[in-house]
Amino acid sequence: MSMNNKQRWMGGVVLLGGGVLLAALLLKGNEEIKQVEVQPDASTAPKTQTKPKQATEGQMVQLQPLAVDVETEKRLLEEQRRSREKAVAEQEARAAEFLAMQQQAEADAARKAAAEYAAINARRTAAQESSDNIPPELVGEAKAKNQQTNVANKTTDTLKIEADKKAAEAKRQAEAAKKAAEAKRQAEVDKKASDTKRQAEADKKAADAKRQAEADKKAAEAKRQAEADKKATEAKRQAEADKKASDAKRKAEADKKADAEKARELLENGDKKWMVQVALAANQANADAVVSKLRAKGYKVTTSQTSKGVRIMVGPAKDRDTADAARKKITSDSSLNMKSAWVIDWVPLDQR
Repeated sequence: MSMNNKQRWMGGVVLLGGGVLLAALLLKGNEEIKQVEVQPDASTAPKTQTKPKQATEGQMVQLQPLAVDVETEKRLLEEQRRSREKAVAEQEARAAEFLAMQQQAEADAARKAAAEYAAINARRTAAQESSDNIPPELVGEAKAKNQQTNVANKTTDTLKIEADKKAAEAKRQAEAAKKAAEAKRQAEVDKKASDTKRQAEADKKAADAKRQAEADKKAAEAKRQAEADKKATEAKRQAEADKKASDAKRKAEADKKADAEKARELLENGDKKWMVQVALAANQANADAVVSKLRAKGYKVTTSQTSKGVRIMVGPAKDRDTADAARKKITSDSSLNMKSAWVIDWVPLDQR
């Protein structure tokens, strides 16, 4: 009876220790998960760069907000979610491992207790069989004890088998939990790789779009510059043409002025011929009509092209008085209808 009590006491101690250890681990894991969950959200946290805390063994890395745009905030939230899932998976794996260790310890304790109990019974049996001083009246009691020993041995074997089964089951559960954790971690790694690839493709597309925008901007700038250069060239060509036209006009005016000065000089200082200017026709046809009328009257008529029209003159006369007499005769002739004739001193163009 004392051996059974000792066995129960050892089993209770093992169970109590394993339960306390498992409860402590679960509480610690829950506290770490809560600490991760109560971290400030990246969308509401101040967007200032802070130095991340140094992670120690058994602690989870707490991501600090380093967000500079919406995509970065989303990526940080996704990393926090994966960190929480990883922490939960690690806690579950550790809990399964410690549960397997507890079950293994219980099985080892049960086997040890059974072995000790079997050894004690074996010693008792050997002592009873080797003793020659057993009274006859105790033979029945010895048999009963032997039967109890056999039952105890069978119970010990049963407990040992059950302990082995529990140990094997705990080992299988630990391996299954480990495989599940490994599969979950592999899935997270694959997802992270896929996210990284997707992010790289998005970054590449954004970079291509940026390069295309820059190329379009450069092309537009080059087009605008070409148009500006073309306009500048056209303006320069127009300015040069205007300058040439202005120079030509100034030269023409200068030539005209020089010709006028030369004609004036000839009129004032050269051989003068007195003419009677009778009309200034707008065109050659009108001039021809007036010339015909004058010539029909016997007058000698001369025409000269001017900037204002065709000048029609009668003469020349050798002196002014002769020319003035011809003027009076012409203006008094009503058939000619020339009331505005006047005397001029005229030099032909070939003599100017």
